[in-house]
Amino acid sequence: MNDLAIALRTDGEKHLYEQIYDYIKGEIRKGKLRFGERLPSTRSLAEFLAVSRSTVELAYGQLLSEGYIESKPYRGYFVCQVEELFDLKEGAGWDKGFARSGKEGAQGRQFGETDGAPGMEGKTRMDAAGTAHLPYVCDFSPNAIDMAAFPYSTWKKIAKDILVGDNREMFACGSPKGDEALRETIAHYLHASRGVNCSPQQIIIGAGNDYLLMLLEKILGRDVPIAMENPTYKKAYRIFASFAYPITPVEMDGSGMCVDGLRQSGARVAYVMPSHQYPMGIVMPIGRRMELLKWAGEMDGRYLIEDDYDGEFRLKGRPIPSLQASDRLGKVIYIGTFSKSIAPAIRTGYMALPPPLLEAYEKKCSFYSTTVSGIDQRILNEFIRNGHFERHMNRMRKIYRDRHDVLLAELKEMEGQFWVTGENAGLHLLVHDRLGRSEGQLVRQAAKAGVKVYGLSEFSVGNAPFCPDGATLVLGYASLDRRQILEGMHRLKEAWRA
Repeated sequence: MNDLAIALRTDGEKHLYEQIYDYIKGEIRKGKLRFGERLPSTRSLAEFLAVSRSTVELAYGQLLSEGYIESKPYRGYFVCQVEELFDLKEGAGWDKGFARSGKEGAQGRQFGETDGAPGMEGKTRMDAAGTAHLPYVCDFSPNAIDMAAFPYSTWKKIAKDILVGDNREMFACGSPKGDEALRETIAHYLHASRGVNCSPQQIIIGAGNDYLLMLLEKILGRDVPIAMENPTYKKAYRIFASFAYPITPVEMDGSGMCVDGLRQSGARVAYVMPSHQYPMGIVMPIGRRMELLKWAGEMDGRYLIEDDYDGEFRLKGRPIPSLQASDRLGKVIYIGTFSKSIAPAIRTGYMALPPPLLEAYEKKCSFYSTTVSGIDQRILNEFIRNGHFERHMNRMRKIYRDRHDVLLAELKEMEGQFWVTGENAGLHLLVHDRLGRSEGQLVRQAAKAGVKVYGLSEFSVGNAPFCPDGATLVLGYASLDRRQILEGMHRLKEAWRA
């Protein structure tokens, strides 16, 4: 292609490589640089713009790390398909936070360098009969994530800068809702990436979803009848059960929670995961979302709890807007966390309360202190505001998409035995048996081969267990590199050979 006509300014605040990066990124997002289009070489563009080649290489390196372009050996740089990438900075005036280095993520082990299943080294496992076996070679856990690509050096630098500066107010107790700057940043992020409409005042920050759900019990009151999808996120079920809430599991169809079943349950609150139901992987269509909002709006005191635990990880197509984005009556309690997107140990979640419940929070819970360290909140705020979170998410999406594709390709070879659902979002997929085998049989055969898989029945709740037609397994892939996935699938093919 021709060289890019970029009007560089030498009197502005931005470095030259930032201006080149911003221009190319903007052209890709506007569709002016299309998927598969070849970019000029670094040497050619540097000569055309009369800048050093290293300046262009810095800009291209950043675009590569965020997944906007790809490098093909001996051919050059080409535009990637980026419709699924979200951009926190677009139109938001956050450009000043552009990273000064393209080296984050270089610390620690890189993709494909891990050894063995995480946390399983040297541990002997026991089967139901008490027989000892060697450790699992591969664990397809749907809950684990990859930490090898986490930008440790960036996180460490932010922490150091915050502690070196004169930030005495950071050591004060602070607002019960959480750090004000972080709440503003989260409100902006949620609107830009998930379409959530809320003010920073509506956001409560807490140490994970467990604490936020316990806080919600104080806000909603005791003995609140609640409806939950079946199967569902079992930890949330146990938390609600610990409140002595009457819980009614409601069946799902291909669109999510059945509204007729919800009406029959007599519930005041429904707990749903519309962007990617766990574990079924269903993405709730807009029609069903409107039905749920209509149900909530028919009576005072009815609410929907939207758990958007991994809404960022839509691997095919654009991220789906949140249910809260369609709420016009203040009926949706939006809950999210950074455990999946950054790291579980950060223990930072957030809850956006609708105005009526915000008043109840102020009356009943405003005396509770925040449960997240002020220092950790400041670090997280800088990590998001300066663009590191966006770059990390785009990089992880590429890594997870590669692993997702490897697993699907392996399962494709087994299509005579299984069919797959839930493969377009989240970090796990469902494998359904075609041959009439039981779930227990498949799990046991996998375990004998040194592979840990999970039966769908493990996520069933209530007195009437969810019973799908045929055995169904839940396979997560986020914590496994390419080599581990191939080894695990090789073993499963041998174990499940019909």
